[in-house]
Amino acid sequence: MNPAPQSADRILVVDDEPEIVALVAYHLAKSGYRVSTAASGQDALELARRERPSLIVLDLMLPGMSGFDVLEQLRAEEATRDIAVLMLTARREEPERIRGLSLGADDYLTKPFSPAELVLRVAAILRRTGSATPTTGDALVIGSLHIDRAAMSVSVGGQLVDLTPTEFKLLLTLAERRGRVQGRGHLLETVWEAAPDIQTRTVDMHVQRLRTKLGDAGDLIETVRGFGYRLRATPARGL
Repeated sequence: MNPAPQSADRILVVDDEPEIVALVAYHLAKSGYRVSTAASGQDALELARRERPSLIVLDLMLPGMSGFDVLEQLRAEEATRDIAVLMLTARREEPERIRGLSLGADDYLTKPFSPAELVLRVAAILRRTGSATPTTGDALVIGSLHIDRAAMSVSVGGQLVDLTPTEFKLLLTLAERRGRVQGRGHLLETVWEAAPDIQTRTVDMHVQRLRTKLGDAGDLIETVRGFGYRLRATPARGL
């Protein structure tokens, strides 16, 4: 038996196969979640903006626009960029998984799948992202790390950290999308506004400097081999 969620989180299930939608929705509802469904990418985006679900179970093969397109649009919009996403697809190729994770997916499950495993993965994602960072106004607080958006300032343990504008933007991008892998190409495009196919170690060098300046809090920034970087949603003990 799967434990019921602590609160009635809303899950949006997006798939154009009615049988899959019914199967996923049934098991999620049985586990205590509130469930909405959509059969197209456009409907999914509209529901995500309106309902702000805690998590979206998103198929890749959708009519009109692909799941990759939907994910990219979700991450691009202020109102939806923090919604967790579990990719659900029949595609097993590694490049597909890499692309989904690089665009900001939280997890990836291939069809055919075990409904019990899907429910467990949903719960794990929600624990990882939902227990994250308290946000107060323009401030983000992650353990000893405090980021003030309005003042464009960062402090660790109450001590101000001197960051360049680019370092601040890089840290803020990682913090606002905490718990999700950010590919180097995506960071180049977001922070430096450069084309994502540029081959450069600019991101790696800035992350290295940022970790050094943040001291112990620099350990919050994880390297995900083959993908990019991720800021942990919850700090390790002592951070």
